[in-house]
Amino acid sequence: MKKAKYKRIVLKLSGETFQGKKSHGIDNSVLLAISRQIKDIKALKVDIAIVLGGGNIFRGQQNSGSLGLDMDRSVADYMGMLATVINGLALQNVLEIAGIPTRVMSAIEMQKVAEPYIRRKAIRHLEKGRVVIFVAGTGNPYFTTDTAAALRAAEIHAEVLLKATKVDGIYSADPLKVKSARKFKRLKYIDVLKKGLKVMDATAVSLCMDNKLPIVVFNLHRKNNIKEAVLGGKVGTVVS
Repeated sequence: MKKAKYKRIVLKLSGETFQGKKSHGIDNSVLLAISRQIKDIKALKVDIAIVLGGGNIFRGQQNSGSLGLDMDRSVADYMGMLATVINGLALQNVLEIAGIPTRVMSAIEMQKVAEPYIRRKAIRHLEKGRVVIFVAGTGNPYFTTDTAAALRAAEIHAEVLLKATKVDGIYSADPLKVKSARKFKRLKYIDVLKKGLKVMDATAVSLCMDNKLPIVVFNLHRKNNIKEAVLGGKVGTVVS
Protein backbone atom coordinates (compact mmCIF):
# COMPACT_ATOMS: atom_id res chain seq x y z
CA MET A 1 0.00 0.00 0.00
CA LYS A 2 1.25 3.48 -0.90
CA LYS A 3 2.08 5.86 1.92
CA ALA A 4 0.15 9.10 2.34
CA LYS A 5 2.11 12.32 1.86
CA TYR A 6 -0.10 14.14 4.39
CA LYS A 7 -1.18 12.84 7.80
CA ARG A 8 -3.88 15.44 8.47
CA ILE A 9 -5.94 17.11 5.75
CA VAL A 10 -8.78 19.54 5.35
CA LEU A 11 -10.97 18.77 2.35
CA LYS A 12 -13.05 21.70 1.06
CA LEU A 13 -16.17 20.64 -0.84
CA SER A 14 -18.36 23.26 -2.47
CA GLY A 15 -22.12 22.89 -2.29
CA GLU A 16 -22.25 22.74 -6.09
CA THR A 17 -20.30 19.45 -6.08
CA PHE A 18 -23.14 17.88 -4.05
CA GLN A 19 -25.77 18.63 -6.69
CA GLY A 20 -24.02 16.52 -9.36
CA LYS A 21 -26.02 16.83 -12.57
CA LYS A 22 -29.05 18.25 -10.78
CA SER A 23 -29.89 21.95 -10.98
CA HIS A 24 -29.97 22.14 -7.17
CA GLY A 25 -30.21 19.94 -4.08
CA ILE A 26 -28.21 16.80 -3.27
CA ASP A 27 -27.29 13.97 -5.62
CA ASN A 28 -26.93 10.79 -3.53
CA SER A 29 -24.60 9.20 -6.09
CA VAL A 30 -22.10 12.04 -5.48
CA LEU A 31 -22.28 11.47 -1.71
CA LEU A 32 -21.66 7.74 -2.21
CA ALA A 33 -18.65 8.41 -4.45
CA ILE A 34 -17.20 10.81 -1.85
CA SER A 35 -17.77 8.32 0.98
CA ARG A 36 -15.91 5.58 -0.91
CA GLN A 37 -12.89 7.82 -1.36
CA ILE A 38 -12.99 8.93 2.28
CA LYS A 39 -13.00 5.27 3.32
CA ASP A 40 -9.94 4.59 1.14
CA ILE A 41 -8.12 7.55 2.67
CA LYS A 42 -9.00 6.45 6.22
CA ALA A 43 -7.29 3.14 5.44
CA LEU A 44 -4.08 5.16 4.94
CA LYS A 45 -4.32 6.36 8.59
CA VAL A 46 -4.99 9.97 7.59
CA ASP A 47 -6.87 12.44 9.82
CA ILE A 48 -9.70 13.92 7.74
CA ALA A 49 -11.62 17.14 8.34
CA ILE A 50 -14.13 18.41 5.79
CA VAL A 51 -15.46 21.94 5.26
CA LEU A 52 -18.67 22.27 3.26
CA GLY A 53 -20.28 24.98 1.20
CA GLY A 54 -24.02 25.36 0.70
CA GLY A 55 -24.36 26.72 -2.83
CA ASN A 56 -26.46 23.77 -3.99
CA ILE A 57 -29.19 24.98 -1.62
CA PHE A 58 -28.63 28.71 -1.09
CA ARG A 59 -25.84 31.14 -1.96
CA GLY A 60 -25.83 34.06 0.44
CA GLN A 61 -23.69 36.44 -1.62
CA GLN A 62 -25.60 35.86 -4.87
CA ASN A 63 -28.99 36.20 -3.21
CA SER A 64 -28.12 39.41 -1.38
CA GLY A 65 -29.91 42.20 -3.22
CA SER A 66 -31.10 39.90 -6.03
CA LEU A 67 -34.57 39.83 -7.59
CA GLY A 68 -35.17 43.36 -6.38
CA LEU A 69 -35.59 41.97 -2.86
CA ASP A 70 -32.66 43.90 -1.41
CA MET A 71 -32.00 41.17 1.17
CA ASP A 72 -29.52 42.24 3.81
CA ARG A 73 -26.10 40.63 3.16
CA SER A 74 -25.83 39.37 6.75
CA VAL A 75 -29.24 37.67 6.57
CA ALA A 76 -28.37 36.07 3.22
CA ASP A 77 -25.03 34.84 4.56
CA TYR A 78 -26.64 33.30 7.65
CA MET A 79 -29.10 31.49 5.38
CA GLY A 80 -26.14 30.18 3.37
CA MET A 81 -24.50 28.95 6.60
CA LEU A 82 -27.63 26.98 7.48
CA ALA A 83 -27.53 25.38 4.01
CA THR A 84 -24.06 24.00 4.82
CA VAL A 85 -25.52 22.29 7.90
CA ILE A 86 -28.01 20.41 5.69
CA ASN A 87 -25.12 19.21 3.50
CA GLY A 88 -23.11 18.22 6.57
CA LEU A 89 -25.89 16.05 7.98
CA ALA A 90 -26.39 14.39 4.59
CA LEU A 91 -22.68 13.59 4.26
CA GLN A 92 -22.46 12.36 7.86
CA ASN A 93 -25.36 9.98 7.24
CA VAL A 94 -23.70 8.45 4.16
CA LEU A 95 -20.29 8.16 5.86
CA GLU A 96 -21.72 6.42 8.91
CA ILE A 97 -23.68 3.99 6.71
CA ALA A 98 -20.25 3.17 5.21
CA GLY A 99 -18.95 2.47 8.73
CA ILE A 100 -16.94 5.69 9.13
CA PRO A 101 -17.41 7.39 12.54
CA THR A 102 -18.20 11.05 11.89
CA ARG A 103 -18.90 14.21 13.87
CA VAL A 104 -20.56 17.37 12.55
CA MET A 105 -19.30 20.53 14.26
CA SER A 106 -21.11 23.80 13.69
CA ALA A 107 -19.84 27.37 14.08
CA ILE A 108 -23.45 28.30 14.94
CA GLU A 109 -24.71 26.43 17.98
CA MET A 110 -27.58 24.01 17.27
CA GLN A 111 -27.14 21.25 19.81
CA LYS A 112 -30.01 19.09 18.56
CA VAL A 113 -28.25 18.38 15.25
CA ALA A 114 -24.52 19.16 15.60
CA GLU A 115 -21.79 19.71 18.16
CA PRO A 116 -20.64 23.30 18.71
CA TYR A 117 -17.22 23.94 17.20
CA ILE A 118 -14.50 23.73 19.85
CA ARG A 119 -10.96 23.55 18.52
CA ARG A 120 -9.54 21.13 21.11
CA LYS A 121 -12.56 18.84 20.81
CA ALA A 122 -12.22 18.77 17.03
CA ILE A 123 -8.56 17.76 17.33
CA ARG A 124 -9.51 15.05 19.83
CA HIS A 125 -12.10 13.63 17.41
CA LEU A 126 -9.42 13.46 14.72
CA GLU A 127 -6.98 11.73 17.08
CA LYS A 128 -9.67 9.12 17.78
CA GLY A 129 -10.02 8.37 14.07
CA ARG A 130 -13.28 10.21 13.44
CA VAL A 131 -13.98 12.29 10.35
CA VAL A 132 -14.92 15.82 11.39
CA ILE A 133 -17.29 17.85 9.21
CA PHE A 134 -17.17 21.60 9.83
CA VAL A 135 -20.37 23.46 8.91
CA ALA A 136 -21.82 26.99 9.16
CA GLY A 137 -18.62 28.56 7.83
CA THR A 138 -16.85 30.72 10.39
CA GLY A 139 -20.18 31.60 12.04
CA ASN A 140 -19.84 35.17 10.74
CA PRO A 141 -21.35 36.88 7.69
CA TYR A 142 -19.07 38.35 5.00
CA PHE A 143 -16.68 35.36 5.21
CA THR A 144 -16.74 32.58 2.63
CA THR A 145 -16.55 28.86 3.31
CA ASP A 146 -13.12 28.94 1.60
CA THR A 147 -11.96 31.27 4.37
CA ALA A 148 -13.55 28.92 6.91
CA ALA A 149 -11.58 26.02 5.38
CA ALA A 150 -8.28 27.94 5.61
CA LEU A 151 -9.06 29.01 9.19
CA ARG A 152 -10.00 25.51 10.39
CA ALA A 153 -6.97 24.01 8.63
CA ALA A 154 -4.69 26.41 10.49
CA GLU A 155 -6.44 25.78 13.81
CA ILE A 156 -6.21 21.97 13.69
CA HIS A 157 -2.66 22.04 12.25
CA ALA A 158 -3.57 20.37 8.95
CA GLU A 159 -0.72 19.75 6.53
CA VAL A 160 -2.66 20.63 3.38
CA LEU A 161 -5.92 22.17 2.18
CA LEU A 162 -7.50 20.13 -0.61
CA LYS A 163 -10.03 22.12 -2.63
CA ALA A 164 -12.26 19.92 -4.77
CA THR A 165 -13.89 21.66 -7.74
CA LYS A 166 -15.53 20.89 -11.08
CA VAL A 167 -12.30 21.56 -13.04
CA ASP A 168 -8.88 19.91 -12.84
CA GLY A 169 -6.88 22.78 -11.37
CA ILE A 170 -6.35 26.54 -11.62
CA TYR A 171 -6.57 28.17 -15.06
CA SER A 172 -5.79 31.63 -16.39
CA ALA A 173 -9.54 31.97 -17.12
CA ASP A 174 -12.67 29.85 -16.68
CA PRO A 175 -11.90 26.76 -18.83
CA LEU A 176 -15.62 26.03 -19.16
CA LYS A 177 -16.06 29.38 -20.92
CA VAL A 178 -12.64 30.14 -22.46
CA LYS A 179 -11.16 27.30 -24.53
CA SER A 180 -7.74 28.96 -24.71
CA ALA A 181 -7.45 29.14 -20.88
CA ARG A 182 -4.03 27.95 -19.66
CA LYS A 183 -3.70 25.53 -16.76
CA PHE A 184 -1.10 26.14 -14.06
CA LYS A 185 0.67 23.14 -12.49
CA ARG A 186 2.19 25.13 -9.63
CA LEU A 187 1.64 28.65 -8.33
CA LYS A 188 2.87 30.80 -5.48
CA TYR A 189 0.31 32.32 -3.12
CA ILE A 190 1.30 35.82 -4.20
CA ASP A 191 0.72 34.90 -7.88
CA VAL A 192 -2.85 33.82 -7.12
CA LEU A 193 -3.45 37.16 -5.40
CA LYS A 194 -1.72 39.32 -8.03
CA LYS A 195 -3.38 37.59 -11.00
CA GLY A 196 -6.79 37.78 -9.30
CA LEU A 197 -7.40 34.07 -9.93
CA LYS A 198 -10.86 33.22 -8.64
CA VAL A 199 -10.13 29.78 -7.22
CA MET A 200 -10.38 31.07 -3.63
CA ASP A 201 -11.04 34.48 -2.14
CA ALA A 202 -8.10 36.66 -1.14
CA THR A 203 -8.70 36.24 2.60
CA ALA A 204 -8.47 32.43 2.33
CA VAL A 205 -5.31 32.56 0.21
CA SER A 206 -3.69 35.06 2.57
CA LEU A 207 -4.48 32.85 5.58
CA CYS A 208 -2.84 29.88 3.85
CA MET A 209 0.17 32.01 2.91
CA ASP A 210 0.60 33.27 6.49
CA ASN A 211 0.49 29.70 7.82
CA LYS A 212 2.55 28.14 4.99
CA LEU A 213 -0.36 25.82 4.23
CA PRO A 214 -0.24 24.33 0.72
CA ILE A 215 -3.43 24.29 -1.35
CA VAL A 216 -4.18 21.58 -3.91
CA VAL A 217 -7.00 22.38 -6.36
CA PHE A 218 -8.35 19.41 -8.31
CA ASN A 219 -11.39 17.86 -10.01
CA LEU A 220 -13.59 16.00 -7.53
CA HIS A 221 -15.39 14.02 -10.22
CA ARG A 222 -12.33 12.19 -11.56
CA LYS A 223 -12.08 8.74 -10.01
CA ASN A 224 -9.82 8.50 -6.93
CA ASN A 225 -8.61 12.11 -7.27
CA ILE A 226 -8.96 12.83 -3.53
CA LYS A 227 -6.83 9.79 -2.72
CA GLU A 228 -4.25 10.74 -5.35
CA ALA A 229 -4.00 14.23 -3.87
CA VAL A 230 -3.45 12.77 -0.40
CA LEU A 231 -0.74 10.47 -1.78
CA GLY A 232 0.98 13.50 -3.33
CA GLY A 233 0.28 12.45 -6.92
CA LYS A 234 0.29 14.79 -9.90
CA VAL A 235 -3.24 16.05 -9.45
CA GLY A 236 -4.60 19.51 -10.28
CA THR A 237 -2.67 22.64 -9.27
CA VAL A 238 -0.52 23.12 -6.17
CA VAL A 239 -0.32 26.54 -4.52
CA SER A 240 2.53 26.94 -2.06
